[in-house]
Amino acid sequence: MPPPCRPVLHPLCQPIPRTFSTTTQALARPSRSALRHRHRDIPTYPHGPSLIYQQSNFGLYGNVKPQFGNKVSEKNEIKTRRKWEPNIHDKRLWSVALGKYVQVRVQARVLRTIDKAGGLDEYLLGESPARIKELGMEGWKMRWRLLQDRGVKERLRRRRVELGLRPQGPEIFLSDAELLGEAEESMAATESDVSDYVMGEVREEGETEMTEEEIEQAQHSLDKKERLKAEKLEIFEANRTASSTATVPH
Repeated sequence: MPPPCRPVLHPLCQPIPRTFSTTTQALARPSRSALRHRHRDIPTYPHGPSLIYQQSNFGLYGNVKPQFGNKVSEKNEIKTRRKWEPNIHDKRLWSVALGKYVQVRVQARVLRTIDKAGGLDEYLLGESPARIKELGMEGWKMRWRLLQDRGVKERLRRRRVELGLRPQGPEIFLSDAELLGEAEESMAATESDVSDYVMGEVREEGETEMTEEEIEQAQHSLDKKERLKAEKLEIFEANRTASSTATVPH
């Protein structure tokens, strides 16, 4: 017995498969390949991508992750497992260095930290290890974009001049902590040079011990270097305070 004949539908009458996304399949990328594509031209993030909560690699999440616990009923104290999602918002934040708004997914606590730091630029350019770890992959990429700006380069160059440090090429960028450490090393090297110079003069004269006058002169030189060091550190703190209190338009 031949199989029953089925009517052939017109192409316009064919059923259309339902899609659950408006994104073209060819443009969709897995999270890991999309992350490699975004970070292909910047230095490697020292803490690496988040492997547990992967969407935090595409925003300023501040190292937060979903929390799990129990929902307990008041009557029977029955426990039901539940999940607390991070409080994430889509925000347009103003960048002074870039001169435009930046669209980013940001966690509520990180948003308060940005306001406390004095703006998006000051938050991204923070030098503490905890801030670098808090930035995540997206914050690391935004920080690198800021470091390529000419205004930020000039700002770092002025800091080096105010601290009395040697000039460096435009491809090297140091944080505030690194600048401060280099200033202290420079002052320590200067103090050792003064001591070696005084001791060298004493040895050339054939004396075995330093006189009280020479010790007083050496101490005076060291005190002068200490005052210069304190003045430069005071200038450093004043500039840092002024940059953190800069107003940012919203």
